[in-house]
Amino acid sequence: MTAPSTVPAPPTRGSRWIQQWDPEDETFWNESGEKIARRNLLFSVLSEHIGFSIWTMWSVLVLFMGPEYGLTPADKFLLTSMVTLVGAVVRVPYTFAVAIFGGRNWTIVSAALLLVPTVAAFTVMEPGTSFNTFLLVGLLAGIGGGNFASSMTNINAFFPLRKKGWALGLNAGGGNIGVPVIQLIALAVIGASGGPRVLLGIYIPLIVIAAVLAALFMDNLASVKNDTGAAKDAVRDAHTWIMSFLYIGTFGSFIGYAFAFGQVLQVQFGRTPLEAAYVTFIGPLLGSLIRPLGGWLADKYGGARISLYNYVAMGAATAVLIFASMEKSLPLFVTAFVILFVLTGLGNGSTFKMIPGIFQAKALAQGLQGEEAAAYGRRLSGASMGLIGAVGALGGVGINLAFRQSFLSNGSGTGAFIVFLAFYAACFAVTWAVYLRRSASRIQASSATSEAKSQLSYAEV
Repeated sequence: MTAPSTVPAPPTRGSRWIQQWDPEDETFWNESGEKIARRNLLFSVLSEHIGFSIWTMWSVLVLFMGPEYGLTPADKFLLTSMVTLVGAVVRVPYTFAVAIFGGRNWTIVSAALLLVPTVAAFTVMEPGTSFNTFLLVGLLAGIGGGNFASSMTNINAFFPLRKKGWALGLNAGGGNIGVPVIQLIALAVIGASGGPRVLLGIYIPLIVIAAVLAALFMDNLASVKNDTGAAKDAVRDAHTWIMSFLYIGTFGSFIGYAFAFGQVLQVQFGRTPLEAAYVTFIGPLLGSLIRPLGGWLADKYGGARISLYNYVAMGAATAVLIFASMEKSLPLFVTAFVILFVLTGLGNGSTFKMIPGIFQAKALAQGLQGEEAAAYGRRLSGASMGLIGAVGALGGVGINLAFRQSFLSNGSGTGAFIVFLAFYAACFAVTWAVYLRRSASRIQASSATSEAKSQLSYAEV
């Protein structure tokens, strides 16, 4: 008599809800799980991609806003700071929305909500509009930043631990690339002598398409549930806050520089909107494309080790920026800034890969095995990702406020770059002290899998 199969049955597409999902079961993964997970990843990336574009649209809209709009450089930096702030804050509720509504259902809703800030900006984008009105409409664009949190939480549940670095890196990188895409489209619009409303008009139908495709091709996982206890455990866990700090250094830098780069070129180097648009997209584009590589390298060599070396490189690039800023060397400045963008992308992939590995290793250290340990890791890593993503995005607020103060105080961004250099040094010290220092307290997990070891980057575990 043949024993009954323990492999979960393939989901029924018509219901849109998958009742059983065990990606750690290799038979299930190879037979049906991987195909389903990849399909959901594809359309999740599309929605998140457009969300990033809408979130960062004010980074290019301010390039259109010449003297006739009556805004000072300080006004523009304040505007982009507040947009970044809202995008960071809404990441927390967006994280929990996946479990309440389902990953597919919330992707539809969150994509459709992007119409609100886009249509609002289309309505008010003209000279004579007050700064307060621009600020209010800009705040609405912040909801685009929340799409990252819900998308990452959703995709984290679809993939097995051994694939998370690649999957989360691809998901986040595909979303991040929404930043340079809207900047490229803005470049084309400016080059064709079009106005900001042309740019906004392009995105309105794209938002509708993303929502419709999510409805047609994505799934909900019934196993993803909000766990108040997990959220509380994640908040109490020191690693949640340590990783939040490290993510400020990587993603906070990426999103902050994406908002500020064009303005810095205009204010400090006197570039025209078209001249600024020609180069502002390059850094975010490369930083987005390389994020999956950061996750892959973390899968292979350990997230903390890759992050440590990356902070060293970020510090070196920032030192070059300080020199270029003081010497007023535009070619060197742009080259160093683009390199810094690339490094933020690598760091984004490696730091986010560390999260599930840390909690998986803690489960193993507590004596849990197999699926029980994997479930514990998914439970706490899923709960912590939204918080880490939100706190990390706050780094973008700090960057824009630092630039604003630096330009108000001495007319250049040099002072801000000095602050950023000190922060990257602090990130290096924390990564080394907590995850790599030989004398640091270690999670004792003699039965830990090689994947968990490499993700934690405790080379000696």
